[in-house]
Amino acid sequence: MAAAAPKPETLAAFAAAKGFMPVREGLALYAAATEAAALGLPLLEVGTYCGRSTILLADAAREAGTVAVTVDHHRGSEEQQPGWEYHDPTVVDPEVGLMDTLPTFRRTLHKAGLEDHVVAIVGRSPQVAAVWGGEVGLVFIDGGHTDEHANGDYEGWAPHVAAGGLLAIHDVFPDPADGGQAPYRVHQRALASGAFTEISVTDSLRVLRRTSSGI
Repeated sequence: MAAAAPKPETLAAFAAAKGFMPVREGLALYAAATEAAALGLPLLEVGTYCGRSTILLADAAREAGTVAVTVDHHRGSEEQQPGWEYHDPTVVDPEVGLMDTLPTFRRTLHKAGLEDHVVAIVGRSPQVAAVWGGEVGLVFIDGGHTDEHANGDYEGWAPHVAAGGLLAIHDVFPDPADGGQAPYRVHQRALASGAFTEISVTDSLRVLRRTSSGI
């Protein structure tokens, strides 16, 4: 059976949104989100930035009658700060002098017609995870890329992935020459746990299914 694909207007909104995820990885994420949404549980994303990938999760959630949840403090991850490679001065709040991607994120969802299908939580991932009570069908880890942040996202959210649900991890680079290693180490940790089995590899996106308890 062919993987689920987003409608042309959804894909166009994804391509137009500010962000870093390539189309190939976006299509794989959408297919995973569609599969996970069949569980009838929320689809949760850690690391929202300006909402590029949120469009795909929200559209899959809308089709299945569930909701996408995004978790981000919207102050930018470490590589998005002034002086770093991925800094974008257009998303700095001039009044406080800090990154603030929340307004851009809201505009992204509005333009895509998806505001009603997203619950946006503004906060730091470990703090939000500590008060989150329910199961989710999908966790997409795409937050900070230090070991501290990546492990915190995994430890906070992987326990909430329901049986048969999916764990997606972005920016997994086995070769250090291609990118930072923290997401790769989390990916290896998930596999070594015995709780997750890899079902899909698309460039730097890995999708794993919960097949046992634990993390």
